[in-house]
Amino acid sequence: MSTYVYGITSGSHPSLPDGMEGVGEPARQVRIIKEGDLAAVVSDAPEGLRPKRRDLLAHQNVLAETGAAAAVLPMRFGSVSPDDAAVAGVLAERADHFKERLEALSGKVEYNVKATHDEEAVLHRVMSENPEVRSLTEANRQAGGGSYDDKLRLGEVVVAAVQHREAEDAAELQRALEPVAAAVSVGPESTGWLANLSFLVERASAEDFIAAVEEFRKAQPHLEVRLHGPLPPYSFVEPGPSEPAETHH
Repeated sequence: MSTYVYGITSGSHPSLPDGMEGVGEPARQVRIIKEGDLAAVVSDAPEGLRPKRRDLLAHQNVLAETGAAAAVLPMRFGSVSPDDAAVAGVLAERADHFKERLEALSGKVEYNVKATHDEEAVLHRVMSENPEVRSLTEANRQAGGGSYDDKLRLGEVVVAAVQHREAEDAAELQRALEPVAAAVSVGPESTGWLANLSFLVERASAEDFIAAVEEFRKAQPHLEVRLHGPLPPYSFVEPGPSEPAETHH
């Protein structure tokens, strides 16, 4: 039977959740595979597993229980290995990498920050900042609305200005929050968001991070900023693409 993997942690973890319930209907018992200094938190994998709410919550719950006492490298929902021996093989083969990551993630959580423009507010901002937009708008107004070509030209200039503003705002958001995080991972571009960033944050200074997000939100009223977390550090199981040279506390 194939093996469902929730996460990887240290073999000396003080309270591994052996025997708790995991994914599946009926729920599979969670068990531990130890290999050297490492342990994998696993259960039997149910047939045809789909991301149903009950199973997503069970996956999160196992990780929350495991991560409450010590660092855990979370696997994403649906991580399945052929069998227990294959899991032990991966633990042995990548032992140095997993130990390095466990050390790097110890005492840290992940926060995801997404941002999008408030459409009306960003148009006001573009109008006030961009002389070309202002002069074209004024010329069209004086010409009683302007010709079709004039309107088209204005539309193109506004779209370009908004896109430029999106790139600026995404960079500004990252700049504002990087100093209060240990690392940042740029997520895939998703429809509707100008920024999708995951930050690795010291659990002990999470309040500082949340305050920095709030401060940024207030300073940029043309942006809608969404904060999600604390989460298991999914985006940092592999070494983070951007780790600041020093973290400011």
